[in-house]
Amino acid sequence: MKKKFKWSYLYLAIVFILLYTPIFYLIFYSFNAGGNMNEFTGFTLENYQAVFEDSRLIIIVLNTFFLAFLSALLATVIGTFGAMGIYYTKKRRARTALLSANNILLVSPDVIIGASFLIFFTLIGFSLGFQSVLLSHIAFSIPIVVLMVLPKLQEMNDSMVDAARDLGANNFQVIKNIILPFLSPGIIAGYFMAFTYSLDDFAVTFFVTGNGFTTLSVEIYSRARQGISLEINALSALVFLFSMILVVGYYFISKDNTSRKVKKNRRGAREVAKVR
Repeated sequence: MKKKFKWSYLYLAIVFILLYTPIFYLIFYSFNAGGNMNEFTGFTLENYQAVFEDSRLIIIVLNTFFLAFLSALLATVIGTFGAMGIYYTKKRRARTALLSANNILLVSPDVIIGASFLIFFTLIGFSLGFQSVLLSHIAFSIPIVVLMVLPKLQEMNDSMVDAARDLGANNFQVIKNIILPFLSPGIIAGYFMAFTYSLDDFAVTFFVTGNGFTTLSVEIYSRARQGISLEINALSALVFLFSMILVVGYYFISKDNTSRKVKKNRRGAREVAKVR
């Protein structure tokens, strides 16, 4: 019996082609010796060499990744406990209001968020620089983490928490030994999402950066306005490669957590069977 052709596969193929063609086009010309993207004249690594010889660009890259790691870490901590606070809010109206307030930042345009932070920092006299960018990135990353952690909380069996409390566990022990281990897949996913959003954010960062501090996206935008430079292509290719490594790493981490849970459930089932 012949398998029916699924149009969904064709649709997905078209979507992936549209998404990845510009990226591979950019990477392809990063090896061009001609110095432009009009014609490929020969293979060279000079553009990548220029990236590593540009000390200012290297510092910006390191600052960008440090900002992304730090903001994602702080946003993950705050967002995880924020999700727990929303989930364990007893009043339904209050819980709905908190969840709606969290989702506002997700649907709000980045330009509006960036302008709002700029006005806020200006009003309170807060100097623009690394601190302002860090606070802004933490703020727009928290709702992402909450959105990743909340579904895991909804999947959790509350009887485990009740049983732990009946056995004399305090709030800290319940959170440490019961809730956080169960939420670990959602926490990891939230961290990686927050890291990604912080890494490639431009609109919000463009408004709140200053005092000589800049990020990779803002620097690429500034250089692109001055003309086409294959050094930007090479740098973008390296960032894309790093992003792919992160995705693969996240896949294996998630797979490892899933296999551990499966083994734990099988072990528990065997112990129950032995008791019976």
